[in-house]
Amino acid sequence: MDAVICNAGALTIGRVDIIFSIFAAPKHAGRWYAQVMIRRSRIVRRAIWCIAAAAVLVGTMLAQRPFREYPGIEYNDFPLPADYAQKTEYVFARLMYPQYPGARGFGFGFRGGSDWKHGYSMWTQDYPRADRHFLLALRRLTRIDARSVEQPVDLDDGDDVYNWPWLYAVQPGTWRLTDPQAAKLRDYLLRGGFFMCDDFWGEQGWEIFEESMRRVFPDRRAVDLDNQDAIFHTVYDLNDRYQVPGARYRGTGITEKCYGCPPAWRGIYDDKGRVMAAMTFDSDLGDSWEWADDPTYDEKYSALGIRIGVNYIVYSMTH
Repeated sequence: MDAVICNAGALTIGRVDIIFSIFAAPKHAGRWYAQVMIRRSRIVRRAIWCIAAAAVLVGTMLAQRPFREYPGIEYNDFPLPADYAQKTEYVFARLMYPQYPGARGFGFGFRGGSDWKHGYSMWTQDYPRADRHFLLALRRLTRIDARSVEQPVDLDDGDDVYNWPWLYAVQPGTWRLTDPQAAKLRDYLLRGGFFMCDDFWGEQGWEIFEESMRRVFPDRRAVDLDNQDAIFHTVYDLNDRYQVPGARYRGTGITEKCYGCPPAWRGIYDDKGRVMAAMTFDSDLGDSWEWADDPTYDEKYSALGIRIGVNYIVYSMTH
């Protein structure tokens, strides 16, 4: 009996027994042989289809990149939590990106390089301390089963980005996405992903950010988010928002990284009214997370920064 079994990539092809009876009349032998060959052809086609399906399945299972850590632009001595390899339901993903030629961020960065795929680049600003401090707060303030460490995500890594429904980028006023990266980010967002970016300042920072974002969404523009939008009320009511300064200004009374740069909370909506990309412009939430344990950094800034992050994550999971 012919048998083809295809289940979750396991393929078993039963043998085909072809028996010609020596007593069969010659006029029937040709027809019998043709029937057997047709059946064999069908089995081969089904086997090829199953092998292809199994290859796709295996490729999908291998697409999710494991945790890895890169040297940061500021430091590379922050310890891994003991439970960093724990399997959880939620992971905070940080976007890796190429830099705009000649662009420099407003941060502490002093070890910048052109090889952004291996760290030492502006996407590592505040990394990994900010991510891990924020994740500690997220685990304490919510019931989200979150991993204790971040996940660096490169849009060039096949379909890896689709494994991580939340994506955070720092200093996008220094980025320059390639056309393929922009197309993938657009597809990711339209499929239900959420993108948050933070810590970019002034007209030049916004223009550089928009140059890439216009290629992500040529037909959509960022708008100011209304106080009544659900993104400000998923967990905390955040009507009273204020500018969050960088850590370099702690104790100085200065809150702006550039003069005449009022804080703005902007977003890009999909066709159903869901915020799929959110920008905390002219504020530095990354520093509010990074220095949340520093007594010289004003607690009210970390309090707001953490609340905004919690709201955005819960919004992304429920909308």
